[in-house]
Amino acid sequence: MEDRRLRAPLPSPPGKDLREEKTYGNVLAELESVDLPLGTTLRSVYDDQPNAHKRFMEKLDARIRNHDREIEKMCNFHHQGFVDAITELLKVRADAEKLMGQVTDTNRRLQDAGREVTAQTEEVIRCRVQQRNMATTVEKLHLCIPVLEMYSKLKEQLESKRYYAALKTMEQLENIYIPRVSQYRFCQIMAETLPKLREEIKEVSMSDLKDFLESIRKHSDKIGETAMRQAQQHRTFLSTVQKHVSAGCTKPLYSLNGRGAFQHNGLATEDATDEDEGDDEVLTAHDLVDFSPVYRCLHIYTVLGDRETFENYYRKQRKKQARLVLQPQSNMHETVEGYRKYFNQIVGFFVVEDHILHATQGLVTRVFTEELWNMALSKIIAVLRTHSSYCNDPDLVLELKNLIVIFADTLQGYGFQVNRLFDLLFEIRDQYNETLLKKWAVVFREIFELDNYSPIPVENEDEYKSVVGRFPFHDAEIEKQPFPKKLPMSQSVPQIYIQVKEFIYASLKFSESLHRSSTEVDDMLRKSTNLLLTRTLSGCLHNLIRKPHIGLTELVQIIINTTHLEQACKYLEEFITNITNVSPETVHTTRLYGLSTFKDARHAAEGEIYTKLNQKIDEFIQLADYEWGMAESDGRASGYLMDLINFLRSTFQVFTHLPNNNNDHGAMSGKVAQTACMSACKHLATSLMQMLLDTELKQISMGAIQQFNLDVIQCELFASSEPVPGFQGDTLQLAFIDLRQLLDLFMVWDWSTYLADYGQPTCKYLRVNPSTALALLEKVNRGMKDTSKKNNLFSQFRKNDRDKQKLIETVVKQLRSLVNGMSQHS
Repeated sequence: MEDRRLRAPLPSPPGKDLREEKTYGNVLAELESVDLPLGTTLRSVYDDQPNAHKRFMEKLDARIRNHDREIEKMCNFHHQGFVDAITELLKVRADAEKLMGQVTDTNRRLQDAGREVTAQTEEVIRCRVQQRNMATTVEKLHLCIPVLEMYSKLKEQLESKRYYAALKTMEQLENIYIPRVSQYRFCQIMAETLPKLREEIKEVSMSDLKDFLESIRKHSDKIGETAMRQAQQHRTFLSTVQKHVSAGCTKPLYSLNGRGAFQHNGLATEDATDEDEGDDEVLTAHDLVDFSPVYRCLHIYTVLGDRETFENYYRKQRKKQARLVLQPQSNMHETVEGYRKYFNQIVGFFVVEDHILHATQGLVTRVFTEELWNMALSKIIAVLRTHSSYCNDPDLVLELKNLIVIFADTLQGYGFQVNRLFDLLFEIRDQYNETLLKKWAVVFREIFELDNYSPIPVENEDEYKSVVGRFPFHDAEIEKQPFPKKLPMSQSVPQIYIQVKEFIYASLKFSESLHRSSTEVDDMLRKSTNLLLTRTLSGCLHNLIRKPHIGLTELVQIIINTTHLEQACKYLEEFITNITNVSPETVHTTRLYGLSTFKDARHAAEGEIYTKLNQKIDEFIQLADYEWGMAESDGRASGYLMDLINFLRSTFQVFTHLPNNNNDHGAMSGKVAQTACMSACKHLATSLMQMLLDTELKQISMGAIQQFNLDVIQCELFASSEPVPGFQGDTLQLAFIDLRQLLDLFMVWDWSTYLADYGQPTCKYLRVNPSTALALLEKVNRGMKDTSKKNNLFSQFRKNDRDKQKLIETVVKQLRSLVNGMSQHS
């Protein structure tokens, strides 16, 4: 209680109550106002002094009581009027209900009466609306039907792939028909669809173009094959006509139905005159390939205003295809079919381009095709140059040449420049000649290996004519001889001659159809024949001559053979002249080098004869077995030397078979025999001299000197017996003059004369060199010393030896002074 009393609020001062009264009055006024927000007002009440809420509620209750009293006053004032009004309303209600019933009845009767009219009126209105709608519909349909018809037509054209007509239809739809009815939704859909259809047409046409490009890539082989076959037929036809005219024939070349065979060298060609193809029409690229996709695509892109894009795409793709076509197979060089397929594809490609060039306007231009051809030509030449270098078969090279000629003629017929191809053929011609030379080298080697190197025997006239029919041999003396007889050359000569002619024929085959003059062909034939003679045949002859198993008899026969082949060279020149019809007197005519070829071979054979003779002599010399310390000689020549001389005699008998049927050949044969004999004698003399002066031989007895002298005497007797006719005087004996003078000097022991007359032109021992005499004398001196030691005889003999020894020493000193003087003088 005390706490409550303590907490009771203190009475407010009078001034403060007045302020609170005014404040709460304002708050109540604001609450009574409808427009003001209550939130701020109520907040102000609670934000005031403590117990403000209670005082506010008290003020609010007071205000409510005031308003209740005012309302009660107002209700009391208007109560009577309200009662009167209620009374009047009750009276009017009865009348209103009556009136309502009458109005309802009248309305019902009116509704019943106007229901039929209303129905008829609505029917009329509906019919009028339908009529108006129908008229409008018909009017709009007249505008829409053409659009729909054109669109239907467009769909049909698209389904039938008539894209160019479809584009024209689209153009009409866009420019004429759709603008008339553009307000309709279906027209807007159509207008939106047309660009998509154009793109679809572009894609479809481009797809067709790609299919076309793929198709012509596959058909290029067939197109090229057809074009090259037609070009070959045309070339064969022109050749046949030319031969026909030059032969003066008057018969028609062809029958009316087009049948008839081309004749070439007596053989019917397998061309379009074949029985199965004789009635066929000439096929063109247009017959083999459907070009409509290209035309269609070109027209489509032209209509769509995108022709340049199409042209660029087409050219780019064709360039890619060209590169693929120009890429050969790695084994193309192995067979002619590989080359043929390669050429067919290239020809087919450019035949198509030529057709496109002339069938379209501007899709490809002449500049583009020439640029493409120049690129292709460089690649073709590089490919052919590479692959042809792998070929070692002349027949395949010849077939390649024929293919290149047909290839060039075919493309030249379409307006392409092919001069570089013919230039390439000259390179291939050199390679062809190389392969021919290799082939004929094998042929020549086989001929030489199978030859028996003996004169050809002929038993009767037929055999003789058979030989001279193959080889131009004419000899009056042999013709007079009775059968059986022998021709001087061996079997290889006519075979070689025939093979040279075959080579000329083979070389001529390559020169055909190269569009060259007869003079150029003649020059080519002569140059290639010269290569055959100077390189191939000459090489085979030299290899043959150097073979170990070829003996002197075979070498002699080779000399005879080369002589007759040399004589036949003029007939080879006549043979070439008859083929080319070019006079040999023409200024630039190349001469055959057969004369020098066979002369060189003959000289090589002669040199080989000399070499083999010397080798045989060396073999006999190696059999020599002198007893250099013998006291006295045997009184007869050594056995090895007699065998050697007998061999030389029999060998030189072979030289009697060398040709001597005319003065030139007689002189030649005698010269060969004489040279061989002189060479053999010189080599024998040199070998004997070297035997005496051999550094390994330290001492020689006088008995050995006497024995050696007997052998040299036999050599001199052989030389004087004229083993080969034609030597004048003692020419052959001079080969042993050095040995003879040296041996005489020792046999006579004539040192005083040698030393006194040395250097004089009339010296008896003019051919004895002081160094040679010194070397032999020292060997003899050592031999004498050795003999003296072995023979311990009487004193007078030893005194004679001592005197002779002193003489030898004196001669040795003088010889040494001569040798030293010669060395100083030199």
